[in-house]
Amino acid sequence: MPRFDNPLDNVRIASPCSANWDQMYGDDRKRFCGDCKLNVYNLSGMTKGEAEALITNAEGRLCVRFYQRADGSVLTKDCPVGWAGVKHRARVAATAAGSLLMAIFTGIFFVSLFSAKKPKIGPQVTMGAIAVSNSNRTVEKEPYVMGKVTPPSKKTMREVKGEVEPPVVRKVS
Repeated sequence: MPRFDNPLDNVRIASPCSANWDQMYGDDRKRFCGDCKLNVYNLSGMTKGEAEALITNAEGRLCVRFYQRADGSVLTKDCPVGWAGVKHRARVAATAAGSLLMAIFTGIFFVSLFSAKKPKIGPQVTMGAIAVSNSNRTVEKEPYVMGKVTPPSKKTMREVKGEVEPPVVRKVS
């Protein structure tokens, strides 16, 4: 003989009603049906304890509305399987959002990495001729002359013709 543990496991609808839930007056837990003149209770809008208390304390006729799984169990507001589905969907959505953010930040990082030209750090190679510094010169030895350079004119130049004498070498005694 089957054991009676949970009143929700034994809920059966004797005669299904064709009244529309949305046209009844009331809230999500209880509405009044004008056809049968009874209160209709939504077991799926209640917690498991509230639904069990309603079924066990009911006297006479009780009209209910509920969602039922394929195995025959009644879904309640605090159903652990239903919450597991909600949690799973929330986890999937959070993972997708996190992955999207990571992809965006990775793209921004790579764009900034390859687009900016950064100065090189460390020794740099320089090639070319060396210019000698004139810092060792003194004014007495080699004076600096500054001014405009003019090309020589024909007036300052003169032509000299003649024989060149060899230099005289003198003997020192």
